[in-house]
Amino acid sequence: AIIRVLILKHHLIFYSKIFFNVNRMAKYIAFLRGINVGNIRIKMSDLQAAFEDLNYSSVKTYLQTGNVVFESNSEMADTKLTIEQKLTQTFHYEAFVLLSLHENLSGIIKNYPFEQSDTHHAYVIFVEKKNVLEELKILSEKMNEEITFGENCIYWKVEKGSTLHTTFAKTIAKAKYKSVTTMRNINTLEKIL
Repeated sequence: AIIRVLILKHHLIFYSKIFFNVNRMAKYIAFLRGINVGNIRIKMSDLQAAFEDLNYSSVKTYLQTGNVVFESNSEMADTKLTIEQKLTQTFHYEAFVLLSLHENLSGIIKNYPFEQSDTHHAYVIFVEKKNVLEELKILSEKMNEEITFGENCIYWKVEKGSTLHTTFAKTIAKAKYKSVTTMRNINTLEKIL
């Protein structure tokens, strides 16, 4: 009777994975915060190798700003923690990673609300926590800048040369937002698609 129960349990797990898509392979984008600026220098080939060491598949890096596309069958929260631990251990810095499903990227780009121009940067700021997104939304209402909020992201149009100097720039640069936000130019995101 025990053997029948074990066989039945094995079959239920096997078929639930097939029919209910449990542990399906997901395509993620890892946005690393703060690499290849200041003292944190990581070669993209070394970054790719670190992700491959974690047994992620189809690993590809984009540009030098820490953008990695890969596939995994792990849950997003577990994947994030695993990557941060691996990068911290391998490259000896406190790693912060924001994950997004690759399938959401085209919608994020398409929803950029501002007209793009040669005189301004078009940014998307990814925000990991809803309460931080709400907090930044309230703070931004007092600022005279082109800022709009999307789902889990902020759209920001800023004059070239002012990226570090506006009120909003100084706000998102605060230490309390460091681990839960990261910014990418729309041009970078289009290359990742």
